[in-house]
Amino acid sequence: MNIIERKQYLDRLIAKKDNGMVKVITGIRRVGKSFLLFELYHKYLNSIGVPDAQIIELSLDDDENAMYRNPLKLGEYIRSKLTDADKRYYIFLDEIQKVKSVKNPYLEEEDRIGFVDVVLGLMRKPNADVYVTGSNSKMLSSDILTEFRGRGDEIRVYPLSFREFYAAYDKDKRYAWGEYYVYGGMPFLLRLNDHASKSQYLKELFENIYLKDILERHHIVDKNVLDDLLDVISSSVGSLTNPKRIADTFKSVKGVKIADDTIGRFLDYFEDAFMISKVRRYDVKGRKYIGSPMKYYFTDIGLRNARLNFRQTEENHIMENIIYNELLIRGYSVDVGIVEYNYTDREGKNRKTRLEVDFVANAGSRRYYIQSALTVGEEEKREQEVRPFARIPDSFKKIVVVKDNIIPWHDEKGILYVGIERFLLEENAMEL
Repeated sequence: MNIIERKQYLDRLIAKKDNGMVKVITGIRRVGKSFLLFELYHKYLNSIGVPDAQIIELSLDDDENAMYRNPLKLGEYIRSKLTDADKRYYIFLDEIQKVKSVKNPYLEEEDRIGFVDVVLGLMRKPNADVYVTGSNSKMLSSDILTEFRGRGDEIRVYPLSFREFYAAYDKDKRYAWGEYYVYGGMPFLLRLNDHASKSQYLKELFENIYLKDILERHHIVDKNVLDDLLDVISSSVGSLTNPKRIADTFKSVKGVKIADDTIGRFLDYFEDAFMISKVRRYDVKGRKYIGSPMKYYFTDIGLRNARLNFRQTEENHIMENIIYNELLIRGYSVDVGIVEYNYTDREGKNRKTRLEVDFVANAGSRRYYIQSALTVGEEEKREQEVRPFARIPDSFKKIVVVKDNIIPWHDEKGILYVGIERFLLEENAMEL
């Protein structure tokens, strides 16, 4: 298997080296955070003259290092390695959320010490540069990125983009898109050769890693509701929903009554574990966000497909999910666009309706409106896809991404049409 360079993440780490902040590498478990830090970045440090003795690495999810999940032991161990005040040390702490809080043994009143205290202490060392990885967003955002008071610098790592997957795919490249579309971009999949092993790997990630983490972290005894909720979300990727609608589905289909806030809380757990992302609706003309309902997409489409035992492979919704993830990987903030307009019906009555733009992607002063479509071969279908664009009162670029492998072209209104593979493989495809 070819080495996956993860260049964009490595470049971000290099740019943040020795910046006086703790580098927080986040992302779903098994996405390659440890490889990025312990292999790629370690190799880079060696290449610029940093010896191994000045790189301190600790995997906190390794049972051999279980004692260092005690923050007092962790701090003591790391400090014991900082032996020369004249040398620069690079500290890598993998899966920092494994460190538990303990009672402060030096105070009688209730006072606890956790990993935040340890990392803050290490950051005060003038010869230490600290890097941590973690797989739970809420804990990291509340404990590190907030409590560090502006001294935490997050680097989010995603599953392989199609461009990364394609570069590392050592079989016939013609089959790369089909593999990615079905199995997604978890890096270890590139080592597996058949459907059975890939399916088993993805399902075991769900059961033995992601769900187990959520159950343990939130002290949930009955996992049946979590399982059922995952199935509902998996089946409705790209569809508007909210906790109330899902609760109604449970009641009507399964005869189970679950409170809306319980559903909402469980959805938050999935988000915190980086399993899914919530996308809000944005009123393009009114320039404001619209409340519920919203859409959910999976961080990795292969995990979603495995959850449904590869039964539901609706091409458009899967394409939507892949495009959404690609936009995040490229650094855009992404919303679902809503375009409201008034019209007069056949009876002469004034009506109001809404059209939807799949994605509104923003980065600084740049904005793109993007539709995902299986095909625009028929004029009626093409008109349907671009109808919302005609109602948008600005001149930002408008793009239709189609499944077909087409030569990119612009229509008379300047709308770009591009095939999904080219859109994903070429970083400047949105500028064609």
